[in-house]
Amino acid sequence: MINFKKMSPGRIIVLGFALVVLTGTTLLYLPISSNEGVSVTLVDALFTATSAVCVTGLVAVDLANTFNVFGRTVVAILIQIGGLGVASIGVAFILLSRKNVGLKERILVKESMNLNSLQGMVRLVKSIITTTVFFEGTGIILSFLVFSKDYSPLSALGISIFHSISAFNNAGFDILGDFKNLTPYKDNVLLNLTTCGLIIFGGLGFYAIREIKQKKHFKTFGVNTKIVITMTVTLLTLGTVLLKCTENISWLGAFFQSTSARTAGFNTYPLGDFSTSGLLTLIFLMFVGASPGSTGGGIKTTTAFVIFKSIYSISANKNCTAFKRKIPKESIIKAFVIMTLAGLLVCFNTFLICLIEPQYTFLQVLFETVSGFGTVGLSTGITPYLADLSKIILSFTMFCGRLGPLTMMCIWFSRTPSSLSYPEEKITIG
Repeated sequence: MINFKKMSPGRIIVLGFALVVLTGTTLLYLPISSNEGVSVTLVDALFTATSAVCVTGLVAVDLANTFNVFGRTVVAILIQIGGLGVASIGVAFILLSRKNVGLKERILVKESMNLNSLQGMVRLVKSIITTTVFFEGTGIILSFLVFSKDYSPLSALGISIFHSISAFNNAGFDILGDFKNLTPYKDNVLLNLTTCGLIIFGGLGFYAIREIKQKKHFKTFGVNTKIVITMTVTLLTLGTVLLKCTENISWLGAFFQSTSARTAGFNTYPLGDFSTSGLLTLIFLMFVGASPGSTGGGIKTTTAFVIFKSIYSISANKNCTAFKRKIPKESIIKAFVIMTLAGLLVCFNTFLICLIEPQYTFLQVLFETVSGFGTVGLSTGITPYLADLSKIILSFTMFCGRLGPLTMMCIWFSRTPSSLSYPEEKITIG
């Protein structure tokens, strides 16, 4: 019997996500989820459920051609749970039932959102729900204006709801059919900008969004929010310029792909036709990903910022600072640990898939693996044709990417600090 009271918050969060994945797998595997005459293998059901809960967007089967309305609804619900987080959903249900939120639930939200304090957890969850409803509701209305021109009103509404949930939660799933994603709408300014807006705000992080709403001026924001905004603007601009320079696409397309690579996974151009330099640009953006406490994955914008700043400070023999604040050593160490663990995970899983799939190039496999870790969902087109073992490896990669490599490591080790200490001695480095 599992004793939840004695279990660490990290293990409860991992177990919660795993249970949601297994539930989703079971539902998608059942015949009631599939179109008539279509059967789904257990591995493909597991892969789809994992991709949905981890808000990735990599697909082994085409959603529109494989799943019926019930199956697509299951996928949309899994995306919503995965994007908001199991802990936040649990607290929301407690609030709806008008019960008190206990200390254990507050700690779970704090751990799942990577926050430093328990203060204001209930208010934060309320803000998360209202923010989600506002942005997804707005996305549904604007998307409907586009899809209603090509589909019947009822079909357009269903597609708009699914698309808005997928975009705000940085999932990248589509139900347009034939793996075409948003390529038919590459020149539609309204749908492109609506999707980009949902992706950007979904990737900022709920804590940052709440602070922006409350304080409104950049100078009054906390350091974390300033870093999130600065890195978001920098990466979006850098990605747009690099993609425009390396690929034969429009400025709108370059901006869209730069935004989507930040863990969303939509594409308006076939990525299999991109050059090596273009794919490397996308790999970098996918690896960095979104911001802490958001619906996206990756090592996070704050992690990348701290790494870059610490490298500069060490080279210049200065203190590591940001916006007139000193960055703690604990944060610097944690940033390098996260990047190292993420790099090892990506490299090892890429190596395994390369062994299993020798017919694909190293860059193709690396792209899919980084896309899985960053919970992005962009693909060069090889995912549906991978062997079952490769899909299982990618599923594990997505799971680790959504929960974070440090969280996955910590569930196996005690986080209680040891009282044992040894004499210090310097080691020659470099």
